Amino acid sequence: MVTAYFEPGLPRVFAHRGLAAATEASAGAPENTLLSFAAALGVGVSYIETDVHGSRDGVAVVSHDPDLTRLAGIQSAVSDYTMAELRGIDLGFDQGFCSLAEALDAFPETRFNIDLKSADAVQPAVDAIRSANAADRVLVTSFSEARRLAAVRQLPGVATSAGATRFAAALGAGKLALAPVLRRTLRAVDCVQVPMKYGPLSIATPPMIRRLHGAGVEVHVWTINDEPTMHALLDLGVDGLVTDRADLAMKVLGERR
Repeated sequence: MVTAYFEPGLPRVFAHRGLAAATEASAGAPENTLLSFAAALGVGVSYIETDVHGSRDGVAVVSHDPDLTRLAGIQSAVSDYTMAELRGIDLGFDQGFCSLAEALDAFPETRFNIDLKSADAVQPAVDAIRSANAADRVLVTSFSEARRLAAVRQLPGVATSAGATRFAAALGAGKLALAPVLRRTLRAVDCVQVPMKYGPLSIATPPMIRRLHGAGVEVHVWTINDEPTMHALLDLGVDGLVTDRADLAMKVLGERR
């Protein structure tokens, strides 16, 4: 890997939306808030996985969902509100929504894995990353290849992972052991971030992981929340775990060391 994003040693733990689970280390902060990010960093992680949508006034808002229903009980879209209004919505624990710019500023040494959830989030996210001079500590991803490419083209050298269509092509090539095709498909990305299975096809198998590594990419698997599965994936050579239980993942890494 050529960017500073990958400088910390393997394996990597990505705190999925921070650490929102109620644990000994956290009282259960709302996901994707500054408090949940601080809780994750408190157990020793180097990587925060998060998501962004666009606000009504063109700000990249840290939110997984496109609407406020699940987290705030409000039947409205994130994009219906200005960033100032979103900050004022009570998510519990004295937390409101934060912007990507605020998260990058609050945790200036932290590496962020940023999922572009909507088209209206792309330019605001790029602007926030540039403003924070954070291109060397973010990884840009999206299920949409169009959104991903729109962002990475404006952030030279930024780390990035394959979108859904690109990975589907890579998975087919990997299953058929077509190494040149696999390398060509993944040439412009640094990693793949995937579930254990993609439809009926298993991804977390020794041959597939070996072939992905041979194509020059890291393999990060989501969303892994139990210790036995974490150990099993690390035994297979997976490079990163995306997890709601960063506390457990760090415990697993400590045991393995």
